[in-house]
Order: sequence, then C-alpha cells, then structure tokens
Amino acid sequence: MSPHLTFNLYSDVHQLLAYQFMVNALQAAGIVAVTAAAVGWFMVVRAETFAGHTLSMMSFPGAAAAALAGLPLAWGYFAFCGVGALLIAGSSRRGRPRSLSRQSAVVGMVGAGALAVGYLLLSLYGGVLESLETLLFGSILGVTRGEVLTLAIVGVCAIAFLAIVGRPLFFASVDRSLAAAGGVPVGVLSVAFLFVLGLAVAATAQITGVLLVFALLLAPAAIARELTPRVGLGLALSVLLGLVIAWVGLGLSYFTNDPAGFFVTSIALALFVAARLVRSL
Repeated sequence: MSPHLTFNLYSDVHQLLAYQFMVNALQAAGIVAVTAAAVGWFMVVRAETFAGHTLSMMSFPGAAAAALAGLPLAWGYFAFCGVGALLIAGSSRRGRPRSLSRQSAVVGMVGAGALAVGYLLLSLYGGVLESLETLLFGSILGVTRGEVLTLAIVGVCAIAFLAIVGRPLFFASVDRSLAAAGGVPVGVLSVAFLFVLGLAVAATAQITGVLLVFALLLAPAAIARELTPRVGLGLALSVLLGLVIAWVGLGLSYFTNDPAGFFVTSIALALFVAARLVRSL
C-alpha cells in the first residue's frame, strides 16, 4: 500500500483495481451501500430505526450459533436477523393501529434476548470467536467472490421487493389508517419490510460489523431527508450518498492502513452535519 498520501485520482483508482481482493471489497461495498441506502430510506420514513438497531444486534447470536455449528458466520447473520425481524413484526397486529409503545417494548426485549442468547451460545462454543473483532467492526478487505455473489443475490431480492411494493409501502408508512382503508395490506407489508430490513442488516453487518451498521443503513437516508422532501429524489440521493460513503471510506482505508469502519462512519457523520447546516441556512 502507498506509504504517502499524494492524490492522483486516476493512478489511485488504477492501483485499487489492480488487486483482486480490493475489487471484491469495492463490489461488496457497492452492493451493500445500494441495498442499505434504499432499505434504510424506508426505515427512516417508517420510524423504525430502533428496530434496525436491534436487528444489528441479532448478528452476535447468529455468529455464535454459526461458530458452534461449524458453519460460515454469514449463515448465522441471515438466519438470526430474519428470525429477529419476524419476532419484531409480531408486535403489530394486522388490521389494527400500531402501538408504538408496545412495539418499542417488544423491540427492546428482542434486543436484550439476542445478547443473552449470544452469550449462552458463545459459552457453549467454549472459546473466543476467532473473528470477534471482525464481527464487531467488519473486515471488508477479506471478502471472497462467493460472499460477493451472496450479497448480490440478497441485494437484488431487496431492491426487487422495494420496486414492486414501494408505492403502497410508502403510502402505508405515511398514513397507515388511510392506506388500510384503501385496501392496502398494511400488516403483510409491515412484516415483509421488516424481514427485508433484517436481510439488509445482515448483509451490511458483514461489511461494517455489528457496531457500525448504521453508518450505511441510516446515515445516507438521514442525510437525504435533510436535503430534500421529494420521494424519488430523496431515494436516489440516499443511494448515491451510500456509494460515496462506502467507496471513499474503503479507498482511504487502503491508502492509510486505518480501519475502513472508521472512515465510513466519519464520512457519514461529517456529511450529516453538513446537511444539517445547509438546511439551517
């Protein structure tokens, strides 16, 4: 890696693409950024950021269970995040107005239970996870071609879901009662979206780690919401910001030997602060 920080866009990009592990990392980061930004935009609109945070915690017991069973950690990520999403979805009854206090209590209990189960499974495993630091903070530079393919499949499914049900989902998000009266299957959409959110969290956690999921899941959507109230423009801006945050953070990590998660989170925070300042002006 470069020992100094001279800036030449063409040569720097050429150097990044010269190594297969960096190509894998950039592809994985791009896939995850698009998926997380699109799903995260709806998460922000639906005020389900607490649910997204809790689902990120499900990665811990998922990784512990996978290690105990001798399976890849990604399997545990997707399985436990999917189950956690269904448990949270059960806090809302189909056809009835959603109780935010009841749902937040259920979400909190699911998060606490996830940590307890994770600790139990880790104890049964009888050792420390070899990739505990990776679990917490991510290790995008170690992504394989197989993992890129898995992330691509999950990303395509998530984007296809939003493309099909995006309009009624947005309607149900901004006015649940009116959408239900208009024949929109609000309960089914809520469960389906939470499940897709769980998959997006599991995919993102493999890149950013459990503790930094929101850098790509929440920040791009939050920044876009600060800059524009328009639906189409906000969603497109969220995806664009996600790509910029992920790729620039990854490039800075490569040339400085510092953790990618630090740069991704710092860039996201800086852009959010700048967006708030722009809006205030």
